[in-house]
Amino acid sequence: MRILVVSQHFWPESFRINDICDGLVERDFEVDVLCGIPNYPKGYFYDGYGWNKNRRQQKGNIKIRRCIEIKRGKNSNIRIFFNYISFPFFSLFSLPYLMKQKYDKIFMYQTSPVLMTVTGIMLGRIKKIETIMYVLDLWPENLYTVLNVKNKLLRSIAYRVSLWHYRKADKIIANSKKLLEILKNRTNKDDNKITYIPHFCEKLYENTVPDEKLIAQFSNRFNIVYAGNISPAQSFDTVVFAADKLKNDGYSDINWIIVGDGMSRLELEKQVEQKGLSDCFTFVGHVPMEEIAKYSYIADGLFACLSKSEMLDCAIPAKVFSYYAAGKPLVLAMDGEVQQIIHDSGAGFVVDAEDSEGFADMVIKLYNTSLEKRKNMSENAEKYYFEHFERNKNMDKLVEFILAV
Repeated sequence: MRILVVSQHFWPESFRINDICDGLVERDFEVDVLCGIPNYPKGYFYDGYGWNKNRRQQKGNIKIRRCIEIKRGKNSNIRIFFNYISFPFFSLFSLPYLMKQKYDKIFMYQTSPVLMTVTGIMLGRIKKIETIMYVLDLWPENLYTVLNVKNKLLRSIAYRVSLWHYRKADKIIANSKKLLEILKNRTNKDDNKITYIPHFCEKLYENTVPDEKLIAQFSNRFNIVYAGNISPAQSFDTVVFAADKLKNDGYSDINWIIVGDGMSRLELEKQVEQKGLSDCFTFVGHVPMEEIAKYSYIADGLFACLSKSEMLDCAIPAKVFSYYAAGKPLVLAMDGEVQQIIHDSGAGFVVDAEDSEGFADMVIKLYNTSLEKRKNMSENAEKYYFEHFERNKNMDKLVEFILAV
């Protein structure tokens, strides 16, 4: 079976669609990918890529066709806007080529923007090929977490455009149960055409890998680790407040390790410096996915926060699944379905989004938790992961839904 995957982001960018495509190949699919030019998250084209460089590639058995897109630059509102509209616009120029190909299915991996799926939808309609959309970011709500759109007319247009994309997809996969209900209500799709599958992570996240250099560097501190994108949605104000409070309360050996990069990194580093917290934070920057396991190994806890948002309330961040796979206690400040998962699993602590005081108290609570109880949390996380989020189990569900008539 030959499948076209439409996703603005793809290898060498670190998105889970890379592993999904590998999983499809493992299950004997022939996979073509229509994507953009890699520039996320820093905003500049990766080495070796450009408007006229590496537009056609092969990654193993996967054929890649890259469309022109305007890079995010310094991640200003105007650059993000042009990045959002450039890929869907230029992807339409691939339609004449795609029309000549024979595809059995079209799979659309919808992060932001929802507009990125337009070429897949149009090709499916023209050639009568079933389209499946995996929804990770709900639009237009997700748009408002990045761009401050106040105008009612613009908001109405954004809603109608988003709704058109969701309704035109033949089948939809949601990455949380709450998102599933929202999309059901908006699209009125039959139960056999919409389902929930968690945003499962790569198998490599199941491992924690000892690294002697890192162990020696951080062995005398209580290490609480974040791994992922650094953006406004992650509410690092909550983290800085907690770090400042803990330092003032005498918890000087707590070390906040930030692994990753993104549009808010420089602002976060500046904020940390201004608060006099530089000795409490370690900024690692972007590392290859394979190296995340080294930081999971030295972690006494894994943390993440989200800003208050109706959209963020209905989604489960991808990092939560990889945190569970790593089998370490979780400390989260998030609303929505994540809270129920933490309570059901017994894998850590959770408070409401932007509850800075509560988040600080949770970190202290984990700090004062015995090694035996922390080990129990780790075991709970690992058990819950294999029961609900394990990659191969959910990859099989994904393929079954794609193939379902």
